[in-house]
This record gives sequence, structure tokens and C-alpha cells, in this order.
Amino acid sequence: MLRLMPLIVRNVLRNRRRTLLTLASAAVSLALLSLLIALYQGFFYGEDRSPSEALRIICRHRVSLTQMLPASHQARIEAVPGVDSVSHSQFFGGVYKDVRNFFPQFAVNPERWRRTFLECKLPDEQYQAWQQSRTGAIAGRQLADRFGWKVGDRIPLTSQIWPLKNGDRAWTFDLVGIFDDAAKGSCSRQGNFYIRYDYFDEGRQFGQGGAGIYVLRLHDPSQAESVARQVDALFENSPDETKTQTEKDFSLNFLRQLGNLNLILTGITIAVFFSILLVSGNTMSQAVRERIPELAVLKTIGFGDGSVLGLVLAESLLMCVIGGLAGMLLSVLLLKVISKLPFGFPPVTADLHVWLFAAASMLGLSLAVGILPALRAKNLSIIEALTVR
Repeated sequence: MLRLMPLIVRNVLRNRRRTLLTLASAAVSLALLSLLIALYQGFFYGEDRSPSEALRIICRHRVSLTQMLPASHQARIEAVPGVDSVSHSQFFGGVYKDVRNFFPQFAVNPERWRRTFLECKLPDEQYQAWQQSRTGAIAGRQLADRFGWKVGDRIPLTSQIWPLKNGDRAWTFDLVGIFDDAAKGSCSRQGNFYIRYDYFDEGRQFGQGGAGIYVLRLHDPSQAESVARQVDALFENSPDETKTQTEKDFSLNFLRQLGNLNLILTGITIAVFFSILLVSGNTMSQAVRERIPELAVLKTIGFGDGSVLGLVLAESLLMCVIGGLAGMLLSVLLLKVISKLPFGFPPVTADLHVWLFAAASMLGLSLAVGILPALRAKNLSIIEALTVR
């Protein structure tokens, strides 16, 4: 079949406009397919993003993320063996100038935040300024670069959840620090914004004394499951039962509010695959129909039915491989963009499993779109084919 490669390439490029459009459709579809598989794997089977994240677990209200936990929980959680530090956190839910300018904002205790998130480096002088300024706030480097913020700027946020005691929803914070990676690629919270909990708690209209979640830093990541069970056991059968889980599972709880992620991703994946199948299958069928007399000539000069079958399948394979490789390269670029989004997603990368799935998809697709045209070419009657105009 290798000696026929020039013929195969010429047949694929016979109608260049149609081929390029088909390849573009296949590339975009396979990029989306690979992206969905990478997202699915990252969400449901991915590991924690860093050693620091493996050392942390999240304690929240068992009923709902919107239910707050009492401040009294903090001391009891910190007394659990294996817990190094505890940082309480409350989602702020503010809008910066425009509703499209979304980024995560949390009210925290500066000292506890620093002890819990060691992978995020805040300069000492900026940390001191944060402790001394009640209206002080800090932002991740990625977030600061996104809006062009610098230390000393005043950041207005309109909270969709927490009005001030006077009913106004407009809060203003002083940016006193910008945190970055303690080691390259270590801090995944560079898209976050942190304000002081004491200032927030005194200023909000309701909910004083409560916290949305508690972030636990452990001595040993291998104790995560044991510590989580002990923490939940502390508050079992109380009005404020807890659910303690890994950071990855906690992030997924936000995403699950959109619906059944498993079903959504599976449904989209199936739809994308069938769209590629229809587009590529139509192209291959049309290409064979246009070449029926030529295929008859090939049989006349000595090509057997098997050779003609293999020739058409090779054309289908070549087209799917080119489109698939282009799609995978596109998906890698898209994954790099997603990895920089400040939404706290689990790690999403195109690893070996994604590449193997893409390769299997390309082979399966080439067989699916090429088999019917190839069988038609194989079963051609020379006399009838030569009469086709």
C-alpha cells in the first residue's frame, strides 16, 4: 500500500476545497472531543494538582454549600490529631465594574490564610500591611495582571450576596498585596482575591460569626481520609453536620450545581463523534461516487477487489489522521488556555490516556466513514461502472 501513497494523496486532494473544509471540521470536532475527554478525566479521575493541595481538605456544611458553619467549629476541628492549621473562608460573590468580570473572592483571616496556603508567596511587608489595614485585600498575580492592578489601588466590588448594614451593596477595598508562586507553578489560586474576614463580618448585614468553609492543612496527606472521618464524626447528629472532602471533590461540587456533569459530558461527546462521522462519511461517499469509472479502470488493469477496498480505506484513514492530529494540537492549545482560568478547576491536561483515546477515535472513525464506500468500490461491476457518467 505504501507504493500507492502518491495515488492516495492525489485522491484525497482531488477536490481541495471540499477536503480542506472536511479536515477543518474534523480537526475542530476532534479537538472538542479530546478536550471533553481531558475535562472528564480531570474532573472525575485526576489527582490533586500539587503536594500542597494533597495536604489540604475542605470542611463544609453537609446540607449545602450555601449553609454557613458556626465559628465554634474551628477550635474543635483544629484539635483533631493530624490537623496542622485551619483557615475559615467565606465566599464574597462580588462584581468588579461589570458582571462579566468574574473572579473568586473570599473573606479570610490573614494569619491563618498564610499558614494554610504555603505555596502562595506574599512578601512580608505586604503581609504586614494586610494585617494593619482593615479594608486591606490581596490578589493573585494572575488576577492583578488581568486588570492591571498594582499595590495601592482601591478595588470596588458590588456584592451579589452580602449587603452592608446600611443596605448598600458597594464595598471598597485597598489592594495592599499581590501574591505569587512560592515555587514555579505551585500556587493555583493566583486568580483569587482575598479580603479580611473581621472587616467583612462586622460590615455585612446578616450572617455574623459564620463561615462558609474551613480549610484544613494536614501533617501528612496519607491521613486525609482518616482526618475527614474524625472531623465529620465530631458534628454528627448536630444541627450543623459537616462534609469533609478533598479540594478536587469540593471544586466539583460547584460544577455539579450546573447539572449531571457525567451525563452532560458523555452526551456532548457522543454528539460530537456523530457529527464528525456524518461530515467525513458524506465526503468519502461523494469522493467514491465521483471516481466510479476510475475505480473500474483500476480493476481492469489488474487491481483486485481487496486492493480497491484497501485503497479507499487508506484514503479515509489519511484524512482522519490529518484532521485528528490537527485537532489534538488545537486541543493542547485550548487546554493551556483553560489551565490559566481563575475558576479553581481540577487539573486538566492532555495526557497519554487522552492521546490514546484520540488515536482510537481516529482509527474507529476512518473505518466507520470508509467501510461503506470501500465495500461499494470493492463490489463494483467493471462493465456497469464504465457506463456511469
